[in-house]
Amino acid sequence: MSHPLSPLPLSPEGQQLVDRLLGEMTLDEKIGQMTQPEKNSVQPGDVARLALGSVLSGGGGNPEPNTPQSWRDMVTTFHEEALTSRLGIPLIYGVDAVHGHNNVVGATVFPHNIGLGATRNPELVRQIGRATALEIAATNVRWTFAPAVSIPQDVRWGRSYEGYSQDTEVVSSLAAALVEGLRGEAWNSSTSALPSVKHFIADGATTYGTSERVDRNALEVDRTLAIAQMGESLVELVDQGAWQLDQGDSLIDEATLREVHLPPYRAAIEAGALNVMVSYSAWQGHKMHGHRYLVTDVLKGELNFGGFVVSDWAGVDQIHPDDYDRSVADSINAGVDMVMVPFDAEKFIAALRGAVERGEVSGERIDDAVRRILTAKVALGLFAQPHTDPALLDAVGCDEHRAIARQAVRESLVLLKNAGDVLPLDPQAPALLVVGEAADDVGAQCGGWTVTWMGGHGPTTPGTTVLAGLRAELGEDRVHYSADGQAEGRFPVAVAVVAEEPYAEGMGDRTELRLSARQLDLLARVRPQCDRLVVVLLSGRPLVVTEQLADWDAFVAAWLPGTEGRGVADVLCGTYPFTGRLSFDWPRSHTDLPRTASSDALWRLGYGLMAQGVRDALTI
Repeated sequence: MSHPLSPLPLSPEGQQLVDRLLGEMTLDEKIGQMTQPEKNSVQPGDVARLALGSVLSGGGGNPEPNTPQSWRDMVTTFHEEALTSRLGIPLIYGVDAVHGHNNVVGATVFPHNIGLGATRNPELVRQIGRATALEIAATNVRWTFAPAVSIPQDVRWGRSYEGYSQDTEVVSSLAAALVEGLRGEAWNSSTSALPSVKHFIADGATTYGTSERVDRNALEVDRTLAIAQMGESLVELVDQGAWQLDQGDSLIDEATLREVHLPPYRAAIEAGALNVMVSYSAWQGHKMHGHRYLVTDVLKGELNFGGFVVSDWAGVDQIHPDDYDRSVADSINAGVDMVMVPFDAEKFIAALRGAVERGEVSGERIDDAVRRILTAKVALGLFAQPHTDPALLDAVGCDEHRAIARQAVRESLVLLKNAGDVLPLDPQAPALLVVGEAADDVGAQCGGWTVTWMGGHGPTTPGTTVLAGLRAELGEDRVHYSADGQAEGRFPVAVAVVAEEPYAEGMGDRTELRLSARQLDLLARVRPQCDRLVVVLLSGRPLVVTEQLADWDAFVAAWLPGTEGRGVADVLCGTYPFTGRLSFDWPRSHTDLPRTASSDALWRLGYGLMAQGVRDALTI
């Protein structure tokens, strides 16, 4: 049976509109509302002909040229076509705006969630949600697939940076704050953005080696993986551990699932969330996309969730890989309301229609799903105001939003070592040596989910680098830069910036979390050229650095700070204090992975130093 919807912010007129539309819709129109293809597989006329409920841009699903105006023009075209369908039901367009409107060149890119977790600042995260909502609304988008409320237990997982923390309370607090920021003054405001709380549930608790996403023997590349643009081949990445954890099996017991992984969903729903995305992963061998107990009984029943549930990208296909029709029927019966079918909407529509005609999916379940989708659309005010104000385009990448992002960078930095109080940097020092390609690389700062699915290197989008920030703070003449670490003379202090390669999802799963041989060579090369060495790590998770740490005078975890690299320089130079605290345990060795109660962490969750000089200045 279906569960009654919890109260949502609908007027009596809004509820009457939902009832009327549901009574007038044909089966095909209802199924159309439950269908969400990717924009590159949608032909002109498909939205109206199929009565599609939604269209999305996948990672890198960008218009040409990739500008805010082009984004608005593209999305508006889909909206206008939806209004020409028989019933004129507005479309809702979805994007992965997971750290700002990150697919749009020129948008403000905020730190990834792992950095925001280190801030412990819900009000700041609320401001980030509001700024993100304004930037995506500027492009006529009203739905973002965020926040991730994952609680990663094994940081070898390539999605670790999408988790705020390994602390359930921190995740719950920040997730609720982001939902509130995305909502703004009200859901029916044209500048609100529908959050998709994800990935239900325990996606961060999968066991290493249980992922079946890639056939490690055949290594055939499907249409989704073909989109990924990495610097290394899939074979090389698999050798390094790709697709060992992501989309795997969580073998935890139900008590742990409820105690550790369920509370952030409750918090987000209490904050007003109207959408939840199901996880690719399984729980005790049962794929979440087909898990009726957790999706319908727990989420919709126990948590009284009245919004709608969306699948992940082609996630339904994985329930029964050799039987698509059965997969579709099982996912809908499990409680999935809208299905993300990136490549073939009509195949899904035919499969679901056939399941209803054969009695495998009831008309009641279809009506429940469509009612939930229409209710959310009415709550968002899409029927009254299907388009946003084009004047909002001025908000994309604006100074105010970049200032919020720069503050987030400052508050996210965690000082892990500071021998001899080398930090903050001496403003009177005659010279500073900065080394490492990552010091002058906006793409490395942003990481995955930036312009493209996997991210990239270089000036992928406008922003300031760590190097530019240091030069602005200390002066062009005093900051000497060497990408490869080779420089003439000796310096009182060198700042070495090293970074993980950009990655996303299972492409970032790794067997070992270490600095590369190239990075170790860089550090060995610069060490004799300076009296004291500061290492700044740009990464989506802790790396095992125990053996190298003795050679470093200071060590700063800067996570993936986004476009505002000058925020790193603000803190290194002492203009602002170090206030960030680890939101994850930092492993001493690989034997500490996955995290357990007995793991011998190098630094525990909550650890973070404050630079002595800044502390003294603050107490004067």
